[in-house]
Amino acid sequence: MNRKVIVAILLIVTVPAFAQSQKPRVTKDDAQKVVTIISGDKANTQTYCEIQKLTQQMEQAYEKNDTKTADELSEKIDALEDTLGPEYAELINGLQDIDPEKDKLGAEITSMFEALDGLCAK
Repeated sequence: MNRKVIVAILLIVTVPAFAQSQKPRVTKDDAQKVVTIISGDKANTQTYCEIQKLTQQMEQAYEKNDTKTADELSEKIDALEDTLGPEYAELINGLQDIDPEKDKLGAEITSMFEALDGLCAK
């Protein structure tokens, strides 16, 4: 599964939760802090990995034009994201305007999360 697509979908599903707030510009330090928080706690790591699995399932549902399933999965993802803390939410919010394929910072942050993905059992 293309990790860039998964990150893009993850970013897309979090937009509604933060539509009312301003989107701050994020830094590599912000991303590293979130990666450290997630990787440093087994429960957070498991939650992050579950989000990744659900994101893949949501992508498959969209490919099949199954919007009902995709919406249900999106709601589950939103609920899980809340448990990862405000730093994660702020990072995701700040990433909304960054294209990892065109922006060096976006590519670096994507790389950090790809390393985190390595903690997820396949």
